[in-house]
Amino acid sequence: MDDINLTNSEWYVLDCLWEKSPMTVMELVAALGERLGWAKSTTITTLRRMEDKGLVRCAVEGRAKHYAPNLPRDRAVRGETLSFLNKVYRGSVGLMVSALAQDKALSKQEIDELYEILRKAEGGE
Repeated sequence: MDDINLTNSEWYVLDCLWEKSPMTVMELVAALGERLGWAKSTTITTLRRMEDKGLVRCAVEGRAKHYAPNLPRDRAVRGETLSFLNKVYRGSVGLMVSALAQDKALSKQEIDELYEILRKAEGGE
């Protein structure tokens, strides 16, 4: 799983599992049905594909299958962030921040947070 490229469906499932894990198939069916309106078959098909890709692991206990993420959230976020940055901004953080600033999409608090992040990065903390 070196190159992480998750579909939206895979994100939804992993997001549930990162919140609470392990979850049974029926717990996931209920959670994804409530959040996204997914049918039971959609959830089961997605889980099967994710298991084949190694994104989730399954343990059978009695008659129930219990699923857990096989990918830590922070690793998935880093991979997706880099993919987005490369695709949309040709890998340039500066271009991304500039676009956000020009669109006035950053609040004063967010700008202060960015300054703090940059100060820490500069100091090597």
